[in-house]
Amino acid sequence: MCRELRLPLLIALVLSLVCGAYAGAAKAVHDDRLSYTPGELAAIYRHSPLSALPADPTDAYADNADAAKLGQFLFFDPRLSANGQVSCATCHQPARAFTDGRKLARGIAVGTRNTPSVVDAAFGQWFFWDGRADSLWSQALQPFENPREAGTDRLHVAHVIYGDPRLRAAYRRLFGPLPALADFRRFPAHARPDANGQLSVGRAWAGMTVADRYAINRLFSNLGKAIEAYERRLHDRGSAFDRYVAALRAGDAGGQNVISPAAKRGLKLFVGSANCELCHSGPTFSDGQFHNLGLPVLPGKAPDTGRSAGIRLLTANPFNGVGPFSDDRTGTPSKRIAYLPSPHSQLGAFKTPDLRNVASTAPYMHDGRFATLSQVLDFYAEGKAASHGRLVGVREETANLVPSLNDRQKSDLIAFLKTLTGDPLPHNLTQAPSRP
Repeated sequence: MCRELRLPLLIALVLSLVCGAYAGAAKAVHDDRLSYTPGELAAIYRHSPLSALPADPTDAYADNADAAKLGQFLFFDPRLSANGQVSCATCHQPARAFTDGRKLARGIAVGTRNTPSVVDAAFGQWFFWDGRADSLWSQALQPFENPREAGTDRLHVAHVIYGDPRLRAAYRRLFGPLPALADFRRFPAHARPDANGQLSVGRAWAGMTVADRYAINRLFSNLGKAIEAYERRLHDRGSAFDRYVAALRAGDAGGQNVISPAAKRGLKLFVGSANCELCHSGPTFSDGQFHNLGLPVLPGKAPDTGRSAGIRLLTANPFNGVGPFSDDRTGTPSKRIAYLPSPHSQLGAFKTPDLRNVASTAPYMHDGRFATLSQVLDFYAEGKAASHGRLVGVREETANLVPSLNDRQKSDLIAFLKTLTGDPLPHNLTQAPSRP
């Protein structure tokens, strides 16, 4: 064989070894004159399937079936709110991919941010738009004491558990005895909510002994861990996109018809020239990190500092991964907290959302400012021109890398994003169980 032929063959062999079956599969994909390069195909394969759920060492009950059942009961129980009408499911509605369809969450009052889905949340490392929680169990606790959400406090929640024989028994089976909540001198209960629907700990908490406060905090943290065990079961069961990727891997030309030619063109843009993968990477289509997109402060709204405030709240929270209620204070979670960036460097940054089920979770952005995916793409395509007005922090350069897209390209991207809608979750996971 002549030397001139040897070199191209060597290059082809190296590409084959690096990319595995990617190059061969790329040749098999021809639809509407579309084909993927080996690099694009490698990127596509990184998005599917979802990996196994990562462990949460800070929650010893994360994969306990009985804890998940109790957590599911708590998730749908409005008695844990100040007015007896708000539960986790008020904002995280199963019929809306566990969001609520509103610009801003609404519990006892209207909140300040859009409701993110909890489907696939267990794949994340940081929770809330600002990352002020580092575990699902810690995240689950905060809405109870947010005056705009459940508007209650941990003492009230503890008395609800103690006062219901079913909840009391379920808790004891999992976590052992409850504090002596029948003694109201040690563990005060609350009267009616105030005019704002809030039940404030106030003097009642301050008058308790350190040991009794610790006992209530332990009980409270256990309830969060049970809710996490339930939410870990809310993960994507597969989508048209996942079936398409499986067909690509298998070289199944017929199976590749599961998504439209427009969606395939959109996928090629997504992993290629549109640069979406810069932030929306991996099986959940999120890098799990925080970015300042240069979203101007909306008229009449206060500036939202995002991750900057989130870091301060996270490190001050006794329910974080290095706190006294974590079941593992020395592992990966502690290292993540140890290497947090400066809060000032994160001004105006918000977490990259998971794009699975994105077509079902409108409106978009941390403040719900965009009603449609088309509006989101318009914002990105405008680049710096979209960031006129008052900004919080400094717009990242990564936000300037999305090219100008024509109408067909935007339509193709949206067609692709719609293929990320997952198959329905099992019915038994989307409703309140009859007992904890």
